[in-house]
Order: sequence, then C-alpha cells, then structure tokens
Amino acid sequence: MKLASSWQKVLESEMNKPYFIELMAKVNHFYNEKSEHILPEKSKVFNAFNLCSFEALKVVILGQDPYPKRDHANGLCFSVESNVRPFPKSLNNIFKEIESDLAQPFPENGNLERWANQGVLLLNSVLTVEEGKTDSHKGIGWEQFTDAVIECINKKKENVVFLLWGSKAFSKSILIDEKKHFILTSVHPSPLSVYRGFFGCKHFSKTNEFLASKGLKIIQW
Repeated sequence: MKLASSWQKVLESEMNKPYFIELMAKVNHFYNEKSEHILPEKSKVFNAFNLCSFEALKVVILGQDPYPKRDHANGLCFSVESNVRPFPKSLNNIFKEIESDLAQPFPENGNLERWANQGVLLLNSVLTVEEGKTDSHKGIGWEQFTDAVIECINKKKENVVFLLWGSKAFSKSILIDEKKHFILTSVHPSPLSVYRGFFGCKHFSKTNEFLASKGLKIIQW
C-alpha cells in the first residue's frame, strides 16, 4: 500500500500519528488474513492518490466506500474496472448526466482513471471494504485520515472544485473554505435520489466553466 511521494510530503505529519499507524496495522492484518475477500486489491488502496498527484489536483469527488463486489472496486470512488458490465447504477446515472450536460456519448467503459489522470481526486471516505459487506470497514480510522486529506487540500491549495453528492459527502463541506474553493452540491446519483436534483445539476459543465475562469485546463469528462 504505497502512497505517491507528492502526497507523502503533504500528509507526512498525519501518517505519523498513532491512529494512522494503528489503521495501517489493521488493514494489513485484514489483507494477510483474508486477502481474497478485501477490496480493492492491496496495491490499489491508495489508487486515488497515486493517479492524481497533489500538484495536479483540480477537482475532488467524494464517495463513501469501495464497491463490495470483486472486479468492481479499483481504488477510485464510483469507478469500476474496464471490463465491468453493466455499469453500477450510480455510475450509470453519472454518465447520463454528463450526456445531458455536455452532449457527450456514454464512454466505452466505467474506469475513471482517465479522470484521475487529469487532476480529479476520486476519494472515498473509507478506502477498503470486505467483499459483500458495505460499510464493513467504517469506523476503523479511514474517515479520520480522509477528513485530514480534505483539510490539507483546503489549506494548501486554491481554486479546487469539490463535488459533494449526497448528505454524507455534503457533511464534509464544513472542512472546506468556500472563499478559497468552489463547492457544488446535489443529492446522490443513486437511483433512490437521482431524480431529486442530480439529473440536471450540470456539475460537469459548471466545473469546467470555473476551471476555465481560473486559467486552468478543463476536464475531459
């Protein structure tokens, strides 16, 4: 579970705290005891950071925890491995909104590494899960770490777009200075809520309009 050097530099003090050392011990224990049932695969736990350097970061999308289904979880929130069909329902709804917002056809696959490579941090609040058991690693320390990540971005970066979908993601807005960053909120893209404000939110065009206004390269969604 290696973390990219750009993130190690800014998170060094956090990673030296007792809770984080204990968290890593717990997670390593899970993988050692039943690696075939812990998701994502160990090398992809910090994928969100390793594919989007701190310097390149322009957009943050917050998720809950990895898909609890093998071949789905790849370390990026809402993302799946390239061979997964059909797309998970929330991801499918995200693509529907992009299609409506930007007149852009559905992508060939649901692997969002292409977003991460452009500076989108696809961050789950909890970075591991036991297969078939949503929220199974809730409360073991991941939330404290990912909250610290958000606070670090808030403090050390400017003009980052935060896309907060659903009440759990929105609760993180207290960690973000709206005078320094651009926050967009809506209901979650889940089928249970998507028609109550996610469809039609136009977050993808609004993100690009903001980035362009700051002289930053837009995201090819």
